[in-house]
Order: sequence, then C-alpha cells, then structure tokens
Amino acid sequence: MAKEIQVTYDCVDPRAQAEFWAEVLDYRIPPAPEGEHPNNWAAITDPDGKGPRIYFQKVPDAKPDTKNRLHLDVRSAPGLTGDERMDVLEAECARLEALGAKRLYRLESDEENEGIIVMGDPEDNIFCLD
Repeated sequence: MAKEIQVTYDCVDPRAQAEFWAEVLDYRIPPAPEGEHPNNWAAITDPDGKGPRIYFQKVPDAKPDTKNRLHLDVRSAPGLTGDERMDVLEAECARLEALGAKRLYRLESDEENEGIIVMGDPEDNIFCLD
C-alpha cells in the first residue's frame, strides 16, 4: 500500500506561513483542535484530497542563511512553453508578490529545461514557479 506524505516546514510564524501557502496552492486551513495554542503550529490541506498535507511547526529561530535542501515547485504552467509559459509564470509571480513572496531571479529556458522563476516565501524559504 502506498504511503501518504506530509511536508513539514519549520518556521517562526506558523499561522502566517499557513495563510500564505494556502493562497499559493489554493489549499484550506482546517480549524485547530480545541485547546491548542493558535500559533504553535498550523496545517493546510488540499480540498480535493490529491496533494499532501503541509504542516508548519513553530521553531524559535529564523531560517539560516543557507540554501534549502528541499523546496516546492509550484506547477503554475504545466505543458506550456516559450513566451506563453513565461507570461503565465510572470502573472503568478506578481500575484504571489502581493501576498508577501519575494522574487529572487528568473531562469530562461535552455536546451534541457523550460524557464522558471525562483522565489522566497515570507520567511525566505525558496520555491520555484514551474
């Protein structure tokens, strides 16, 4: 039987991270169990049940200034190529910047890969618009 996975983020402000990523991924924030501290952790879930649950756990320190060993690729333009692909990624980039993301850089397509935009979430975790 296949196993389910949960993606876990260490963060300073779990609720803010959950709200940001719920908007990015069109996920939902289920209510916390009664009696739980409202910002010790937060989780988001795929309303269609297809994607993994994402869990945000409070840690006392901010992300170190090193590259993530794991990151999310937000598939915003699957199947698109060239200018059409990059136009879709640029529009999504602008939407996410309005939510608090930071644009880091854009990689143009080459012989092996389609173009992507590399971004940081509100706590500087790197992710790619793909």
